[in-house]
Amino acid sequence: MSCLNIQIMDYLIKNGGSLDVHPTEKALVVQYEVEATILGETGDTMLGERKECQKIIRLKSLNSNTDIASLARKVVEECRLISPSRLPEVEQLLFYLQNRKKSAEKKEKKQIKPRDLTPFEGMELDEEANINSIDDYVELLYEDIPEKIRGATLILHLARNPDNLEELLQNETALGALARVLREDWKQSVDLATTIIYVFFCFSSFSQFHGLITHYKIGALCMSIIEHELKRYDLWQDELQKKKKADILSNLKKEYEKALKKYHGLLTKQEQLLRVALYLLLNLSEDTRTELKMRNKNIVHLLVKTLDRDSEELLVLVVSFLKKLSIFLENKNDMAEIDTVEKLAKLVPCEHEDLLNVTLRLLLNLSFDTGLRSKMVHADLLPKLTSLLDEAQRQIAMCILYHISIDDRFKSMFAYTDCIPQVMKMLFDCGEQRFDAELISFCINLAANKRNAQIMCEGNGLKMLMKRALKLKDPLMMKMIRNISQHDGPFKNLFIDYVGDLAAQIGLKEEEEFVIECLGTLSNLTIPDLDWELVLKEYNLVPYLKDHLKPGSADDDLILEVVIMIGTVSMDDSCAVMLAKSGIIPALIELLNAQQEDDEFVCQIVYVFYQMVFHQATRDVIIKETQAPAYLIDLMHDKNAEIRKVCDNTLDIIAEYDVEWGKKIQSEKFRWHNSQWLEMVENQQMDEAEPFMYGDDGEPFLQNGDILERPDLFYSADGIIPADGAISPEFFTDFQNGDLLGPQGFPNGYGQTGVTPARPATAYGFRPDEQFYYGYTASR
Repeated sequence: MSCLNIQIMDYLIKNGGSLDVHPTEKALVVQYEVEATILGETGDTMLGERKECQKIIRLKSLNSNTDIASLARKVVEECRLISPSRLPEVEQLLFYLQNRKKSAEKKEKKQIKPRDLTPFEGMELDEEANINSIDDYVELLYEDIPEKIRGATLILHLARNPDNLEELLQNETALGALARVLREDWKQSVDLATTIIYVFFCFSSFSQFHGLITHYKIGALCMSIIEHELKRYDLWQDELQKKKKADILSNLKKEYEKALKKYHGLLTKQEQLLRVALYLLLNLSEDTRTELKMRNKNIVHLLVKTLDRDSEELLVLVVSFLKKLSIFLENKNDMAEIDTVEKLAKLVPCEHEDLLNVTLRLLLNLSFDTGLRSKMVHADLLPKLTSLLDEAQRQIAMCILYHISIDDRFKSMFAYTDCIPQVMKMLFDCGEQRFDAELISFCINLAANKRNAQIMCEGNGLKMLMKRALKLKDPLMMKMIRNISQHDGPFKNLFIDYVGDLAAQIGLKEEEEFVIECLGTLSNLTIPDLDWELVLKEYNLVPYLKDHLKPGSADDDLILEVVIMIGTVSMDDSCAVMLAKSGIIPALIELLNAQQEDDEFVCQIVYVFYQMVFHQATRDVIIKETQAPAYLIDLMHDKNAEIRKVCDNTLDIIAEYDVEWGKKIQSEKFRWHNSQWLEMVENQQMDEAEPFMYGDDGEPFLQNGDILERPDLFYSADGIIPADGAISPEFFTDFQNGDLLGPQGFPNGYGQTGVTPARPATAYGFRPDEQFYYGYTASR
C-alpha cells in the first residue's frame, strides 16, 4: 500500500539557500523547498514533486538595546530551517535590521492597501498550517467555539498565501463550513468572526474570486455585523458614562477603571473585526452594482459613524472607502445629509500622513458641492487648510481653498487668515518660472474681494505683481491685477504709475489673452486725476481702438474689451470729442448691428452712447449725424432689464436736448404702455357665458376686479389722471417743457441721470462687494 512522505530539505538551506531581511518589517525571510514523494510497497520512490516556500521570522522584540548574539542563537535554535553553521550570517542580518534607519522605513511605507492588512492578536499558532491537512481543519469547525477558532485560524494561515487560494477554492466543503459557522456563531465570538471574515478577505483581494464571496452572501453578512458592532459600541459608551457618574458620586474610581480597562480590550478586538470586514467590502465595491447594493443598505451612514473612532488604521480605511464612494452623486448627497464634513474637520491636521492625505482628498471631492463648501467654512477649516500650505499636502489644500474661494460669500473670510501673505510669497518665490495653475487661479479669485485686494497691494505687493506680469507677459497674473484694479478706494491711485506700461502693451503684437487683460485693467481705472487724452495720444491708441471695432477683426473677447475701454475714456470730454472725430460712433453702430443678439455687447455699446451724450460735441454727432437714437428706441423694450435701464437713461438725456427726438421717444413710450394696458384688459375679460355682474346701483363691473380702477396702468403726473383715461403723448411733451420738472431738469418719474452710473460688469468678473449697474452674466 502506498504512503505519502513529506520531507523538508534542510540541506538546501545549508548549501546556498536564501536568507535575507524583510524589506519593510523587522523580520528575516527564509526561502526553502518542500519535497513530496510517494513510495511504493517496497519503499521505492514512485513520484516526487518539489515546491518553493517562504517563512517569515518576525522579530517584534528587536530594538536598539537588543543583544544581537543572544537573539541570533535563539532564532537558529527555534527555526530548524536554518543551519547552526549560518549563525554568523544571522547575526549580521540582525545587526543590519537593528541599525536600519527609521526614515528609510518610512520612505518604504506606502498607503495601506487591502492586501497589506497586518496580522492581529489571536492569529498566532504553535504549528505550521499544511494544505494537506485541510480536512482536519474543517473537522474542527464542527466542535466548540475554541476549536472552531483554531480550525478557522489554520485555514486563514493557508489563505494568506495566494498560492493556496486556487486549491481552497476547489474545496467547497471547507468554504461552505466557514460561511455556515460565520452566519450562525458570529455573535458568540468576535475572534471567530474576525478570523473567518479574514479568510474571505484574502479571496476578495483578487477580482476573479468575488463571485465566490457573493455566492456565500458574505458581503451582506458583513454589513449586518458592522451595523451590530456599531450599536454595541454605543451601548458600551453609555455604560461607561454611567459607571463614571456612579464612581464620581461614591468617590470611588475602582469600578470605572475596571470598566475602562475592559472597554479598551473589547474596543481593540472590535476594531480588528471592523477593519477586516470593511476591507472586504471595499474590495467588493470594485463592481458598481455591488456598491449600489451597499448604498441601499446604508453603507455611507455606517462609515461616517465609524469616523468617531481613534484608531488611525481604521480611519484610513473608512476615509478611503468614503472617498471612493464620493465620486457618485447619490453617495455625496448621503454624506451631505449627515455631519460628514464636521467629523472630517477633526482629522485636519493630524500626524498620520496617510490619514491626512486621504482625508484631504475626500474633502476635495466634497468641495465641488456648494452646500458642503459652506459646511467646511463653518467647521473652521479655512485656517486649518491655510496652515497646510507650507506642508507636503500643499497642492490638495490649495485646491480645496480654491473651491471655497469661488463663492463670493466666503472670499472676505480669507482676509482674517494668514492665507493671502502665504500665497503672495509663493507667487514671488516662483521666480521666472510659470506658476502652478491652482496657485494663480486661487489668487485671481481672492483678488475679486476688496479687502483681499488691499492686503495684496500692501508694501510693494502691486509693484512686484506688475513687474512680474509685464516681464513674463503672463495673462493669468494680469487677470489677477485686473481683479485688483476693479475695486474703488485710495489704493486704486497706485495704478496711475503703471498706466503707461499697460498702454504700451496694447500697440505691440503681444499674445491676445494678455492684451485683453491689459485693456480690462485700464478700463477699470476710472480715476479723476488720470489724463486719458494724453494717454490716447502718446500711445496712439485711437486707431487701434477703431480698427478693433470692426466685426471679425479680432476675437469677440478682445472687441468687447475695446468697447469697454471706449466707455471708460468717454467720461473725459476731450477724449469723447477725439473719438467722435475719428469716426468711432458709426463703427459702434455697425458693431451693434452685428452683435445685436449678444446682450453683453449691446449693454456695453449702449453704455458708450450714454457716456457720450453727456458731452456737447459727441451728443450732437449722435443725435444729428447717426441713427443711434432710433436703435436705442428699439432697445427700450428689450427683454434684458439692464439694457432697458441704460436705454431709458440715455433717451431721457436725448429727449431733453432735442425736441424732435423727444416727441418720438414719448410717442413710443405711450404706444408701448398703451399696448401693455390693452393686453392686460384682454387677459382679464369676463367669461362669455356670464359677462357682467351688477352692483347695488345697477352699474356693471368686471367679475375679476375693476380694471378701470387700476391707476398703475396709466402714466401719472403727480396724481393727475383724466377721468376718461385718454392721455396723449403731447400732454407729456407739454409737461416736460413746463414747470413741473425734477431737480436735475428731468421729469419726475424718470430718475436722475446727473450722476454717471458705474460701468457695466464685464465678462471677466465683477465686484462682489458693490452693486453694479448691470447684473447679468457673460454666459448666454
